[in-house]
Amino acid sequence: QGIGNKEWREFGRTEVIDNTLNPDFVRKFILDYFFEERQNLKFDLYDVDSKSTNLSKHDFLGQACCTLGEVVGSLGGRMEKALGGIPGKKCGTIIVKAEELSNCRESVMMQFCGNKLDKKDFFGKSDPFLVFYRSNEDGTFTICHKTEVVKNTLNPVWQAFKISVRALCNGDYDRTIKIEVYDWDRDGSHDFIGEFSTSYRELSRGQSQFNVYEVINPKKKGKKKKYLNSGTVIYFSCQMVVLNGCTKKYTFSSIWFPGNPAQPTSLHYMNPYQLNTYAMALKAVGEIIQDYDSDKMFPALGFGAKLPPDGRISHEFALNGNPQNPYCNGIDGVMEAYYQSLKSVQLYGPTNFSPVINHVARYAASVKDGSQYFILLIITDGVISDMAQTKESIVNAASLPMSIIIVGVGPAEFDAMIELDGDEVRISSRGRYAERDIVQFVPFRDYIDRTGNHILSMARLAKDVLAEIPDQFLSYMRTRGIKPTGLLPLQAFPVRMSLSFTLCLSMPG
Repeated sequence: QGIGNKEWREFGRTEVIDNTLNPDFVRKFILDYFFEERQNLKFDLYDVDSKSTNLSKHDFLGQACCTLGEVVGSLGGRMEKALGGIPGKKCGTIIVKAEELSNCRESVMMQFCGNKLDKKDFFGKSDPFLVFYRSNEDGTFTICHKTEVVKNTLNPVWQAFKISVRALCNGDYDRTIKIEVYDWDRDGSHDFIGEFSTSYRELSRGQSQFNVYEVINPKKKGKKKKYLNSGTVIYFSCQMVVLNGCTKKYTFSSIWFPGNPAQPTSLHYMNPYQLNTYAMALKAVGEIIQDYDSDKMFPALGFGAKLPPDGRISHEFALNGNPQNPYCNGIDGVMEAYYQSLKSVQLYGPTNFSPVINHVARYAASVKDGSQYFILLIITDGVISDMAQTKESIVNAASLPMSIIIVGVGPAEFDAMIELDGDEVRISSRGRYAERDIVQFVPFRDYIDRTGNHILSMARLAKDVLAEIPDQFLSYMRTRGIKPTGLLPLQAFPVRMSLSFTLCLSMPG
């Protein structure tokens, strides 16, 4: 589904798998992934009743919707989601896996044959076929190819087939490739003959004694002391097709937000028919970044207001009114806390950034192993009041695992914010320069769609404010020599992050 478009466009279809309630589809789909964009996906499942390509001719079994970010952000890039779409019926679940592809353009033509495979059919021999699995970085396996079935033989010769090295092992020559051998049955309950493992590096040697594999059935091996194997499979043909270099990309982050409340004519006005500018900025960035947070519990803070009951001025308070537990459930929970705070606090200046920056920095300073990265998003319509203190806070924060995003809303002059951005001149304080650039500033007015399409405005904003996060994250990890510890790569830097998301709203205006 495109940005600002309610219509869905069909991207691709899997192959059909006969007679099974637990299909494991082979066909893969390559999508361009953009961390800073919301990429909506919908999966519809059908029971095929004919050869017609018209989906209305087949039985609808259920559907699941998600974003590409949800899949990528799931542990190990593996998302399990309940199928719905049929009222009152449980439709099962769908498992979607995402893996970052290398730019490896190498393909290979391969051919295998079998010798003395186990006999599985009572009245005949076997009808063997091979199933290839690529190992994933979390130790699981994903099906990547099936050969054709060779009927009634224990010594099959399968047809040569071409497969990309990217599909076979994602460009990693030493990654395990598991191959299972089955006896085909018409009812879909194929009999397991055995399995063996290899790697692309071994296969690339071509026909040799190293590429004769014993087919082992673990159950038989465990029961029979004299069991040797269930036959052998010989790899006897290997032809390289294209060769090119391999590179990798990937992204991850966490976020923190500050903003601003108002009156009927202000930027915080709660129009019952549309989001105010603050809410649009919050929703635009928050809906994307929440896909990378495992528990979706986000601390939301405000600054620049008089708090009940005594009118105390605060530059660091919980939007939900609970300083001991400022966490909100998802972006919807953050939005609700924001709206409720507008009813209970009195907007008040000045606009001080340093307290909330220091607040996030205290959390970031406690994480030294690369397991978390913090991002502070400040949404404000005010001219900054504590420039010197803010500069010092940013210089200190530049050595911590955090980034700062500032979204300016309204018609104010934001020259000071541009200075904090540090793209042209690295920010400094008391003669000390920031170790790295961690601030991104954008004025929301530059992204407002002239036709009044708020969805497009929000998408444009999110794309720009989040675009620098991956590089900022990488610069911190690399300068600290923090090695990848998890399952997902970020530009040749495999890492899985524990993400946190905090909102702070500045209230003058």
